[in-house]
Amino acid sequence: MASRFLKYSVLLQKYRTPLLIASCSGVFAANMFYHVLPDMSYRKLYEAWQNGEPVTLSEKLDVVFQQVLKDYGISSPNYFSAFASFGFHPVGAGVPWLPAGAQIGIPANFNSTTDDLSGITNRTIFINGKMVDWDSDTGSTLRDALAFSLEAQKFAIAREVARLNSGGPVLNAAVAPVCLGGVWVYSVVLKQVFGLHGGPALFRGAVNILALSLGAVSYLLTSDAVSQWIDFNSDRHAAGVSREYAKGGVEFYDKILSRNKTLRSLMGQKGEEMYAPSGNLFPANLLQLKHTPYTTRRDCILALLKEEKL
Repeated sequence: MASRFLKYSVLLQKYRTPLLIASCSGVFAANMFYHVLPDMSYRKLYEAWQNGEPVTLSEKLDVVFQQVLKDYGISSPNYFSAFASFGFHPVGAGVPWLPAGAQIGIPANFNSTTDDLSGITNRTIFINGKMVDWDSDTGSTLRDALAFSLEAQKFAIAREVARLNSGGPVLNAAVAPVCLGGVWVYSVVLKQVFGLHGGPALFRGAVNILALSLGAVSYLLTSDAVSQWIDFNSDRHAAGVSREYAKGGVEFYDKILSRNKTLRSLMGQKGEEMYAPSGNLFPANLLQLKHTPYTTRRDCILALLKEEKL
């Protein structure tokens, strides 16, 4: 058993560079898969279906989508396509400069506006197994939170366009392989510092475990930092299209916060575990957020408006 372990150790030591490159490349490829082929993966996961058929994006939303691409200054709009998605706000995947392009899902509630709520009230939503009564106090609050003005809808779509157009998926996908490479760097540096390159296997194993732990912590912190930078950058670019887009951004996040507060009330214990009283999502753990706080994203746009940069 010991001889076999020694044999594997020698092989790993001999081919560590090719193995490291292959591992990092494999992790990057896995993270990029659904962005390289969004129509075969991401779209099928988020596409809205009705009566066994995928829902067709309404002509109204297609016009809004094309207008956003034009306002944002996308020179090659053919690299972006939209589809009808489920959920309450737009989602997106893909890289515009790759053959498959980028796909953005627009939810059904965007067919409604603050002046016409029929696209929301004619739908049935169940929460905790109970149908939402749109005429109740909480139901009407949720209904109003799901209805966005045209400016807010444009901002929500524009932030996805900004995120995909700036290569956000590539940056996110690069975090894991970089941190994986960092594990090797941690291991080499620690062994060099403690003089363990020729030391006992037990001590070298302990250093490797420590390096793995540092790599895991680095991944959690770096992933959060990169995600937040991408979110703020996307918001800034979307809000920078015009003052109307910026005002739409403030409304968009205000309504997300209102929706989450209402869901917190309707979902009971589960809602209290998922949503903070402010409407933000609770962190996934002590080292990682689920999403950049919506209050912070809203306040950043408000700050841009107050500074009259828009």
